[in-house]
Amino acid sequence: MKLRDRAAIVTGASRGIGKAIAEHYAAEGAKLVLCARNTEQLFGVRDDLKSRGAEVVAVAADMAAEKDVNSLIRTAHEAFGRIDVLVNNAGFGIFKPLLEMKTDEFDSLFSVNMRGPFLAIRDTLPYMISQKDGVIINIASLAAKNAVENGAVYAATKWAMLGFGKSLMLEVRKYNIRVVTICPGSVDTDFGDHNRPDRDKILRPEDVAEAAVLAASLPARSMMSEIDMRPTNPK
Repeated sequence: MKLRDRAAIVTGASRGIGKAIAEHYAAEGAKLVLCARNTEQLFGVRDDLKSRGAEVVAVAADMAAEKDVNSLIRTAHEAFGRIDVLVNNAGFGIFKPLLEMKTDEFDSLFSVNMRGPFLAIRDTLPYMISQKDGVIINIASLAAKNAVENGAVYAATKWAMLGFGKSLMLEVRKYNIRVVTICPGSVDTDFGDHNRPDRDKILRPEDVAEAAVLAASLPARSMMSEIDMRPTNPK
């Protein structure tokens, strides 16, 4: 098992990519602390993974609420005595022309997509630094590198995450902490238009989960700082 006894936090774990990462990490032997806002779905994932023999703690948390994030990281460390992997996956999108974007929508996008990961990382780093070991994985998007029509604010949050991750990597690698940003293209989840006709030609959540396993399981002497993901043959 690639992640045997590694303690990992996965945010946004109630569905989609986060759920797939939780499932793959559990299969690889990780001890998990999962969080999401939808408690019914979150506890369903927890119970399913426990039934398969995984060690799982579920914490209801809103990544836009600093007290929730503080409690999540504290609970994770209390549960397993260490934090080896932090996966910042929670996020959402609002897609509309900029003239129609409300200020509270702008604030909400940055609060969840960028401020939440910042808070989680800031609270986690002291534990990883004391361990002199850790992996921080940020799930961004190819929108972090490409223009998105009617998605200017969403893309801005992902560009911010990419720049944040690159800079943080330089800051913390001296502590043997790796920072990896995964940038998937379109993924078959409820995040986007799940009625799109080309669903069979885009990525699956489990594809991203495989990349997250790889990022967390590389030898401590090496890291991938970025992983771009596209379907092999989209035509």
